[in-house]
Amino acid sequence: MAPRQGGKLKEGESDRRRATIAVIGGSGLYQMDGLTDVENVRVKTPFGDPSDAIILGTLEGRRVAFLPRHGRGHVISPTELPSRANIYALKSLGVERIISVNAVGSLREDIRPQDMVIPDQVIDRTKNRVNSLFEGSGVVVHCGFADPFCADLSGLLYKAARRTHSRTHRGGTYIAMEGPLFSTRAESELYRSWGGSVIGMTVLPEAKLAREAEICYASLSCSTDYDCWRPEHDDVTVEMVISNLLKNVAVAKGVLRRLIAKLPAERTCGCASALKNAIVTARDSIPARARRDLTLLLGKYVQ
Repeated sequence: MAPRQGGKLKEGESDRRRATIAVIGGSGLYQMDGLTDVENVRVKTPFGDPSDAIILGTLEGRRVAFLPRHGRGHVISPTELPSRANIYALKSLGVERIISVNAVGSLREDIRPQDMVIPDQVIDRTKNRVNSLFEGSGVVVHCGFADPFCADLSGLLYKAARRTHSRTHRGGTYIAMEGPLFSTRAESELYRSWGGSVIGMTVLPEAKLAREAEICYASLSCSTDYDCWRPEHDDVTVEMVISNLLKNVAVAKGVLRRLIAKLPAERTCGCASALKNAIVTARDSIPARARRDLTLLLGKYVQ
């Protein structure tokens, strides 16, 4: 699909139509309780429309953007998610930090259903997703991704989660699978042999795109099952996932409220300058269309 221009709010838009914090809600989390001064915003981006209207509201005195990842009613599958549009739209609203809430299967005995995990690593097993905001633009970018989740934001998220829910694990490797089917037993055992902690379908390419957009990204992964590797545990089913996730939704909302209240105004991590030394294309070789359509991303570095 050819990119369309757009995505930036017009100069002079009020602060109520901007937010520095965003929550991307996964299965079971389609709205945020407690938001006041709420407004639904539909943002056009060079990558098409986001998953749904973005809900802007005030929570704990902070302006927050909420985006239901799969759309309200859960109508978009993991492979079909418009992740580039989602991240670009949030960036255009001024978002600097994203907390991703997602359902995962556990690959470890000590991570039980209804536990929370704040992963610090990821293994990409997706196959059919676009992993860059710059693909097809004529601009080549190679961002560092050794640490795929923002350590600062993940640390604050862990503290908030731990104070809310004692069964919270810090660190671990998230296996990002394609889906929409769940794993085979052989795959599940393979991922366990790799040291995987949890398995899910949604943090990639979100985390990669957020890095390119210079947005901090952390994951609140909600364990719903033991995948299919544990013989004495029932094989994973949609009913099991949804049942356990719904039990976790109230906990997740409490974590988010506690975290948002404690987030410092300024960032000190490297996420804010991830593109600084990552643009490989010579400045005079960057196409005019990329300069126009991606100025939200490139404007700091390409004049």
